[in-house]
Parts: sequence; structure tokens; C-alpha cells
Amino acid sequence: MDPIPDIDDTEFWVMGTTLRERYAREVELHLADAEVRLHPSDRELTPCQAIVWQADDGCHFALFKSGDRSYRCQFFCKRYQQMGTGTAELDNLAVALLQAQADSVAQQRGDLFGPGH
Repeated sequence: MDPIPDIDDTEFWVMGTTLRERYAREVELHLADAEVRLHPSDRELTPCQAIVWQADDGCHFALFKSGDRSYRCQFFCKRYQQMGTGTAELDNLAVALLQAQADSVAQQRGDLFGPGH
């Protein structure tokens, strides 16, 4: 299998621009190296890049690049609580991050239950 391409300048710009529009301010983004299991049956983790940021409400978001124009999102509002968007793969970067942020807000309001509910 070919390695997952790194997050490029255009993707980083899309993230920054989308978050600036969402929060009406600059959001500090960080690139990180990560490993993901691309398929539940995979025994090995696949290295990839991620963009991480923290929202005003204290939630931490991670958007993983899982393929060419393919992304996964997770967010952590409490140390022990990892959430996702409910969609395994998203092919639109802006939609992926906005879905993660919207799900985070809904979960905090009690409109969306975490895993196991």
C-alpha cells in the first residue's frame, strides 16, 4: 500500500480559513504525526499526519489525513471521552472539521450521546 500523503499547504490553508470563519478569529493549528487503523481488521497502524486545535470551550480536535482527499475527525471534550463524527471517512476537509465541531457542541448540550449510549 502506498503511504498516505502529508497534509499540504492548500489543505492547511483550507483548515485555517474555515476555522477563522467559524470562530471569527485566528485559530492556532498544529501539525502532528499520528497512526491510524485504516480498517477495523488491520493489525498494523498506518502513519499519517493530523491537524489539531483547541476550541474556545476547551475541546481538542484532531483531523487525520487517512488518504488522498480522505479525512477522519475525533474530538476530546474531557480527558476520558473520545468522540467522532459518526462517519468513518469524509472527502471534504471543510465539511469534516465543521461536522466534528457541530457534533461536539451537540454532545455538550446533550443532543448527541457519546459512545455506549
